[in-house]
Formats: sequence, C-alpha cells, structure tokens
Amino acid sequence: MRTLFDKVWDAHIVSQVENGPQVIYIDKHLIHEVTSPQAFAELEARNIPVYRPNQIVATADHNVPTIDQNQPVRDPLSKQQLEKLAFNCEKNNITFYGLGHPYQGIVHIISPELGITQPGMSMVCGDSHTSTHGAFGAIAFGIGTSQVAQVFASQCLLMNKPKSMRIKVNGKLNPNVQPKDVILYIISKVGTNAGTGYFCEYAGDVFENMSMEGRMTVCNMSIEMGARGGMIAPDETTFAYLKDKPFAPKGEEWKQKVAYWKTLPSDKDAVFDEEIEFEAADIYPMITFGTNPGMGISVKDAIPSKDSLNENEKESFEKALKYMGFKDSQSIINHPIDYVFIGSCTNARIEDLRQVADYVKGKQRNENVTAWIVPGSKLVEKQAIEEGLDKIFEASGFKLREPGCSACLAMNEDKVPAGKYCVSTSNRNFEGRQGPNSRTLLASPLIAAAAAIHGKVVDIN
Repeated sequence: MRTLFDKVWDAHIVSQVENGPQVIYIDKHLIHEVTSPQAFAELEARNIPVYRPNQIVATADHNVPTIDQNQPVRDPLSKQQLEKLAFNCEKNNITFYGLGHPYQGIVHIISPELGITQPGMSMVCGDSHTSTHGAFGAIAFGIGTSQVAQVFASQCLLMNKPKSMRIKVNGKLNPNVQPKDVILYIISKVGTNAGTGYFCEYAGDVFENMSMEGRMTVCNMSIEMGARGGMIAPDETTFAYLKDKPFAPKGEEWKQKVAYWKTLPSDKDAVFDEEIEFEAADIYPMITFGTNPGMGISVKDAIPSKDSLNENEKESFEKALKYMGFKDSQSIINHPIDYVFIGSCTNARIEDLRQVADYVKGKQRNENVTAWIVPGSKLVEKQAIEEGLDKIFEASGFKLREPGCSACLAMNEDKVPAGKYCVSTSNRNFEGRQGPNSRTLLASPLIAAAAAIHGKVVDIN
C-alpha cells in the first residue's frame, strides 16, 4: 500500500546510490531571473551544455515593475537580470515568457494555468514556493543554485527521499473562511518546523471540496511549516481545471493520462510517517501578528499572552511583538493599517480577484490606505479585464496593476515603507520582507480587501 508521494517519487527514480541517496528524474524545470544566472554561468565555465532545454520554462517575475511594463525597466539591477535571463534562454533554446509576452507572469501561476503542471510530475524551481504545483498531485519543490545547475546539466537531482506526512481537515468550513485561512490555521497549530523532512499530503472533506486555486494556495504555503513540499491527490476537479489548457494533453493522450492520474491517490491502507487531523469548524478567518507565518490568530481573537508560552518561545515572541509594535494579549481588530497588497504566487489568481471585486463593489477604499492589486499573470489580467473586474476596482478607488511578484518580497519598486503596516495576501511576514522595517500581516484576499475599505483590520463575520 503506497501513498501518493510514494507513487510519484518511485516513478522518477533513475538509480540508487548504495546506502545513500537516489537519482531522481525531473520532468519540468521552471526558472526566473533571480536564481538562474549563477547556474548558467557555472555550466558555461565548465563547458557543459543544457541537457534538455525542452523541459525548461522561463519567465520574468521577481524584479519586474507592475506599472508601465511597456516602458524600459528603470532599475539598473532589475534591467540587467531580465536581460541576462533573455540572453541565456535564447542561447540555450529555452522557452521564455518575458515582459510583453501574453503568457508572462509569476512562475507558479503561469505553469498551472497553461497546463504545464500536471499530476504525477516531478517539478523544481530555484524558488521555495515551488510546492504550489503539488496541488495537482505532483512532487514539486524549491532547489538552490547549485541544484539548478545540476538539473540544467543532467535533468536529474541526487536526493534522499523525504518522509511522508498527511494532514486531514474534515467537516464544513465556517462562513468567509478561505483556503488561505485553512493553511494559516494549520501552520499556527503545528508550527513552522513541523514539516521539516516531510512531504505533506492534504486530505479530507475540506481539500476535496476546494477549487484548484484554493489547493494551490494551501500547497504554496507548505514550505512555511518547514515541509519539503505539499500534495493533494488529483481528482475530477483537477482534470476539469487542466482540460483544454494550452499545454495539457489532447485527444487520445488526454484519455491515457487521466487513466494514469486516477491511479495516483494514496491507497486506502497506505501508511504515513506522521498524521495530523483538524476540524473545519474550528477554523475562522485568520491574520498574523508576528514575524513568521506560524504567529497567526483568528481575526476575532487576541494575541496570546506571553505567560501562555513555554520559556523557549518567549524570547522570539517578545522580539516579534516589539518589531510589529504590538503587545501580548492585544486584539488586532480596529488596528489601523497603511497598505494592502493583494497578489503573489499565493493569492493572485482569477478566483482571488473575483472575491476581492465581490467585496469592494459599491464600497470605497479608505483614503489613508495605499492598495496594490497585482494579478499573477497576463492571462489573469486579461480575464479580469474581460470580466469587468478592473472597472469594479477603479470605481472603488483601486487600480489593477500588471503581473509580477510585486510587494511580496521587495525586490522591485513595490515596497512598504519602514514602520508601516501592510495586510498582505503573500506568504511570508519575516522582518523586512516587504521592505526594510515594514510590518506585514498575512491574511486572505477577503480580509485584505476589508482592511483596504475600512482602513483597519476588521472582522467580516
């Protein structure tokens, strides 16, 4: 009896080092402008060609501006990195979706929406949130620069097999609870190290009933609890999402692939190294208060008292609260905020933008809040405009920007100033993540939209 993870992993073993790691074949290698230049340079220095360029897809996302993308990039470093990626891709015959291309966008959004990501695949990228693609029943994980070079050269990786974990959430979710709330709740309960050394499969009613966009949000943040990756078994929801995508199988090949994909879910009696269960009824809209994604609470609850923590947790807890300007036992409800960021590889899909538009329609953005709504790709942007979401945003005092990683990581022009509070739909709230000394509160698109309208953190229930 095998798990979903076992089945996909075993199908990609090329060879086994005696009493050591395994050589794993990689089906798809995703790259962007930040982590690939050094790997290309290493291959060049050693006179090694890129082994299988057809298995690589590149896009520009981290450093790109999110306004005036039809103009030359102003930032010199960003311009240099984007030009270097374009040069390396052309030289090595690698598919590249750069600025201006109709498929350009955040790497972990374009691959699923184009049908490049498929169940049963092994996928890597020089980016920690590659775990997103596990929502399709793929083994997907981030790799370092030296490993990027290793895949360029061999289309394989030398790896020890991770352990397996299953997290079940059963029951019916409370009103206004979104996939982002589900994963923030899980991380707040298990901690940021609980998944270390594991691949985590999410199972149960809640995930089975989730859209593909929601599943991607959950798997995206698996890395934030320390897991190597997250996975959800492919099912009819997966197949319906993928069907007729540009790079999805067609005709007879589609039928054959679906037949294979249906064999991938974990066997009924499969044994996991670790199993954890939660009840959906216990989950409410969430928000973070500290400087790691595990420091999360229900919006209606207060920050924990430091006396409720063990001695090992108190120092980091107090340091986080000092950085954020909060006190223990404090409620965050009605706390004023300065910025709202709706975007990132966690929450910048069309479903996310529709939810925001539904909430802000007929309302007005608070004049004290700077709000960024950044679609995850040109295709998402196009669909949002076709559906009239941009008009709803504009009428409510928002503006739909152009695709990119934007304010998730402050590697571009969209930075949160020092000391300012930002309710963000991204995945990390580390010190300085959105700009030096910026203060980030992670939340769902719904909670973020409400904060932009009210100018403060609010409970929408």
